[in-house]
Amino acid sequence: MNDRNTRLAPHIRSAIDAIVDLAAPTGTSDPGHAQRRLLVAEMVATSLRLFDDGLTTGELRLARQALREMRAGFTMFNRYRALRKIAVFGSARTPREHPDYVAAVAFSRLLASRGWMAITGAGPGIMQAGIEGPTPEHAFGLSIRLPFEDKPNPVIANDPKLLTFRYFFTRKLAFMGNADAVAAFPGGFGTQDELFEALTLVQTGRNAIIPIVLVEGHSGDGQPLGYWKNWDRFVRDSMHATGWISPEDESLYRLAASPIDAANIVTQFYLRYRSSRYVDDRFVIRLDAPLPPNACAVFERDFGGLLASGSFEQGNDLDGDDAPAGTPRLWFRHNRKYIGLVRRLIDRINEMPQIAAK
Repeated sequence: MNDRNTRLAPHIRSAIDAIVDLAAPTGTSDPGHAQRRLLVAEMVATSLRLFDDGLTTGELRLARQALREMRAGFTMFNRYRALRKIAVFGSARTPREHPDYVAAVAFSRLLASRGWMAITGAGPGIMQAGIEGPTPEHAFGLSIRLPFEDKPNPVIANDPKLLTFRYFFTRKLAFMGNADAVAAFPGGFGTQDELFEALTLVQTGRNAIIPIVLVEGHSGDGQPLGYWKNWDRFVRDSMHATGWISPEDESLYRLAASPIDAANIVTQFYLRYRSSRYVDDRFVIRLDAPLPPNACAVFERDFGGLLASGSFEQGNDLDGDDAPAGTPRLWFRHNRKYIGLVRRLIDRINEMPQIAAK
């Protein structure tokens, strides 16, 4: 898709540039300012091209509302960019006395005690439990307008970190674009939609690899209620066994034994691992602590299937990567396949012994 196929007249282009100059003057020392000006100018140009595209009034309203909702989400979450956040999914129908509700409160409270914030749907059930645990101070509510929907739950109502969306796709963008982890509790179609979207985005490389943990309450004898065990059996018997997913895809999620086990799975993912990105054809993993000297040899032995060519390398600096100088890194030329295996690689990175300070 190429907006440039529909050319704007030079005088319109000049007018766009003049408007951008008024809104965002040049002269700042911010190195990203020029690029942002160019991107905003392209968005204005794309909007003007809609005049000639034959869109209906309803389609134009959709585009306008979607942009407004994305802007509201970006603006709110950017204020909390430095804090880790977890998306909590689950049924709106779960009653307060249900073991799943109790588990959601305990889980989200545990993560808040470790410095995390929760992102929930702002409705009742598990969504309310995911806010009660950390308290609204450490939570975001992303509500959705539905014909049968009640108002936002009383825990998050009137909080400045509550947003209401008209469209599911902009709401999902706010969830996955800001989540450093996902916790799914039992639920219906909506919960499964959110969970499978998270799995699909990670599996296809359209989202950063993040921990996805499946949590539920316990029965009277202390055993999990069985919702996720049945779900996992379906995935293995109906997807893996038939070849619709690859064996390593099952590594993209974890079944938690308890709320504290779920919290540990999430936080241990970031024990040494910090983030990752592609730099040209290299997959770069940023770390909070260096790896042992023999790490690359171990990875080539156990994860060589990820290599398109070359080998695993590590160091503190890499041309093209914008992480702060001195950040420990691992990089390799990725074949862009087997994301579940990359997830296992991250686990191995976190399990490796710490290097004693000199």
